[in-house]
Amino acid sequence: MSAAAAYAFVGKVTGQNFAAPAQAEEIPKGGTLRISMRVIEVTSPHTYNWVYDSNVGRGVHEYLTKTGQDNITRPYMAESWSASDDLRTWTLKMRDIKWHNGRDFTADDAIWNIKRCLDEKTGSSVIGLMKGYMLNEAEDGTTELWDANAVEKVDDHTLRLNLKEAHVGVPEDLFHYPMAILDPEEGGSFGVGSNGTGPFDLVEHSVGVKSVLRARSDYWGDGPYLDELQYIDLGDDPSAEILALASQQVHGQYQGDVSQLDALKASPHIVIHEALTAATGVARVQVDREEFSDPRLRKAMRLAVDTPRCLELAHRGLGAPGEHHHVCPVHPEYNKLPFMERDLEAAKALLAEAGHPNGVTLEITAKKDPAWEVQAVQAMVEQWKDAGINVNINLLPSTQFWDDWTNYPFSFTSWAHRPLGFMVLALAYRSGVPWNESHHSNAEFDELLTKAEGTLDVDERREIIGQLQSIMQDTGPMVQPLWRSLFVAYDKRVKGFRQHPTGYIFGEEIGIES
Repeated sequence: MSAAAAYAFVGKVTGQNFAAPAQAEEIPKGGTLRISMRVIEVTSPHTYNWVYDSNVGRGVHEYLTKTGQDNITRPYMAESWSASDDLRTWTLKMRDIKWHNGRDFTADDAIWNIKRCLDEKTGSSVIGLMKGYMLNEAEDGTTELWDANAVEKVDDHTLRLNLKEAHVGVPEDLFHYPMAILDPEEGGSFGVGSNGTGPFDLVEHSVGVKSVLRARSDYWGDGPYLDELQYIDLGDDPSAEILALASQQVHGQYQGDVSQLDALKASPHIVIHEALTAATGVARVQVDREEFSDPRLRKAMRLAVDTPRCLELAHRGLGAPGEHHHVCPVHPEYNKLPFMERDLEAAKALLAEAGHPNGVTLEITAKKDPAWEVQAVQAMVEQWKDAGINVNINLLPSTQFWDDWTNYPFSFTSWAHRPLGFMVLALAYRSGVPWNESHHSNAEFDELLTKAEGTLDVDERREIIGQLQSIMQDTGPMVQPLWRSLFVAYDKRVKGFRQHPTGYIFGEEIGIES
């Protein structure tokens, strides 16, 4: 098919019954569902940094598209999309729905949100995804829309994105969790009582304690089935969550930890839901810091790590060994390169070439929750020692880590699943974007990334992605110990829940038996 025909076909076929559960089960109505999840600040959805906060907001504000539990992206607030054959013109027709306050949802609302996310003053990570095809960068590093008509209003319910470069992942980018559609009249802020189009109202939100979403009776889509959805913050200790699930103080969890698995499986009223994902964690350095500026040091750190052993120690083998390039075997454009084996002699030689013949001492910052992150860091620290790379661990409470996560010289950061392989490369490693915590900047990498984003043929795109993977392995800013299979535990009385590879929770799909 041509690109236009292919995308029209996807939009038409998968746009049907987009919110219906995969399994044919009767969803009970009524009741309160309590899910264990960290409850953090939600005041600025366009600058969400974590899935935690977006799960709270997701019940109130929604998205133009929706990537489902099957990793397929479908129309959502946008009723349909179509793409030109050159993938540079994308037309989206808005669904005929209303805001909670009764006002019509229009193309103007969607355009305001897109432009706000692309305004560098907002600081949204959406820029990382869309910079290559929607923005120009000036000599001073500032960005602006590449053309005054880049985001165009066609009519009251239709908008058009006119792209600088071809891009295959526009629908996926529109479901990036900070690309929430907020009421422009509220100026981009969010909180208790905020207007939205979703199935719930946010009626209570206390950071570190709980968040309460109350069902609406006038939701435009399917559901909600619950009367109320509550997120309960149980802190850093995974045993507290086990006890809460066992005693049915909570009915489910945002994300399971491998340290909990045996205890959860032993509970007769618990069901484990699993998903193979591109979720991971990386030990990344800031390459513009003097101590990390030499790519030979960074490669030595990769060569000193035994990633299959890290997977076993930190995640009980649930997932796949990391390959140090942040493109996962589950991605359609993944390019299988020769596996980067542990090679201590090569690591020591590179370390000496980088000016550290007698070794080097560093410090990595990590957070206490979840436990697998600490275990992954500890595994790498022990392995680095064998190459003369001595790393001290600065272990912080999770809330303290989150407050400054992009600014640590050397830290361990978890990254969620994305449906396409180039998406995290754009978010985390493209020059000058908000989530580029490593300060990675490589002109060849940026050029190849933009080329990959605009290549429809998956085999051709795989060849380009392979070049990006090689750059990451050779000069990149991070060590990647593992890929994770995700699991969560839910009470058997919970119906309609399906594990999303990114950890998104769709409260309107779930019910609970009384």
